[in-house]
Amino acid sequence: MQNKNITLNLLALKIYLLMLCFFPLSASAEIRLGANSDDAVKVGCLFPMTGRGGLYGHDSQIGIQIALEKIAATERYPNIQVLIEDSRSKASRATRIARAFVQEEGTRFLCGVVNSSVALQVAQVAAQEEVFFIGTDHASSRLTEPLANPFYFRVSNNTKQSMLAGANYIKEHLLPKKDGHPIRISYIAPDYEYGYSVWQDFTGALDELQVPYQIVTTLWPRLFEPNYSPFIRALMEQPTDLIVNSMWGGDLVAFIQQAQNTPLFNHSAFANFDTGGNYEVLAALGDDMPNGLIMSSRHHTNWPNTELNHWFVNRFKSISGRYPSYAAEGAYSGIMAIAETLAIAGKSADNPAIQKTLEQLVLHLPEDPIGYSSFMDEQTHQLQQVITIGVTQPDPSQPPAMKLLSDWSVYYPSRFSPRSNTEH
Repeated sequence: MQNKNITLNLLALKIYLLMLCFFPLSASAEIRLGANSDDAVKVGCLFPMTGRGGLYGHDSQIGIQIALEKIAATERYPNIQVLIEDSRSKASRATRIARAFVQEEGTRFLCGVVNSSVALQVAQVAAQEEVFFIGTDHASSRLTEPLANPFYFRVSNNTKQSMLAGANYIKEHLLPKKDGHPIRISYIAPDYEYGYSVWQDFTGALDELQVPYQIVTTLWPRLFEPNYSPFIRALMEQPTDLIVNSMWGGDLVAFIQQAQNTPLFNHSAFANFDTGGNYEVLAALGDDMPNGLIMSSRHHTNWPNTELNHWFVNRFKSISGRYPSYAAEGAYSGIMAIAETLAIAGKSADNPAIQKTLEQLVLHLPEDPIGYSSFMDEQTHQLQQVITIGVTQPDPSQPPAMKLLSDWSVYYPSRFSPRSNTEH
């Protein structure tokens, strides 16, 4: 019966992802959104629109549509046209498209990219072509710390920010239970740039906060691994206080489904501090999402409880018939960052003026709590945002998800407010 449930859950996930293709298109089709006028500023965006990462591309497209609606309704913003191409999560294809955007379409801005390895390559193209690349979804801190590219700016939190929040959470909530002993941690992540970036930033954050810890094991399954059984067994072989999982999307869904049929979640606390609380994961798992998992995401559909976040989530749902993954708010933020920069610097501003404006950018975004606005760190070109970590609990208010995060722990960027607090 358990094997049958796994099969049915995987089938449901496949059907759900197929339904997410709200805008049908061929793999090579180009999408144009926004103003179709000669004076429009062109922005070239790269997202996976097909394959396992296609959800993020389609959600990003809707997020861009919402941003363009807001831009069109605001007089101070210039006309913007957004071109979207399917990167297929391939670096070679993405770099060719990026060059074509600049050389053939005359785009002054690039945006998007889900995969960190692809983003590193696109950032090089942006520097060579001297156009600005606004990162909206990938998270490797190698792109921002230390600053390696004056033309690159990121508007979603990176792995260093997420892992610093995660280390704070461990220090506040888990370490006190150890009675002075180091916390024993096992780590599992995909075997590519993102997984290793999270690992480096996570251990660095533990060291920075002087959290005593012992690494029990580190495991590196390949990206899109179909069978996690040997990795789950390895995690249960030794005593562990906390399993930190840095998978995302379909990989995380498959891992949790397979682990549900084992004692893993009773063996140890389980956390995913960067992407685990993404609505995509919550929706795909439904009732199969265990209670008590420690999760976070780059945007939450049920936090913060603000007018702007309600508007964004409801507008997305009115367009698509479903709730957004975090990729949607990231893409929305990227287009709004470009519009705000052009409104301040002027549509015809030169590159130094654009760069200076981006470095001083302040944006109030759906993920920002009351009294806070995201701001750009001019030293790293990384937007500084509030990170929230919650725990999975039953909540059927946003189906098909049957569990949502609650019992929030909220962490502010240290440069803005060197404190953390907990909201319930």
